[in-house]
Amino acid sequence: MATEYLGVKQAAERLGITSGGLLNLKLPEPDATIGRTRGWLPETIDEWNANRPGRGVGGGRPRKRPKE
Repeated sequence: MATEYLGVKQAAERLGITSGGLLNLKLPEPDATIGRTRGWLPETIDEWNANRPGRGVGGGRPRKRPKE
């Protein structure tokens, strides 16, 4: 059986975001490259997604503190 790789569109679908949104992220090194097309194994994308920082890490507006 042939190994199947995810392109940008398939990786974005797997993560539930748009292809354009995915391109704004620092993706892991591709597992395969054919010409200018990058491909990732599903487990590479899953592991990368599980280990990347969440939204708002390292900045953003401070939360309002409840009045005492």
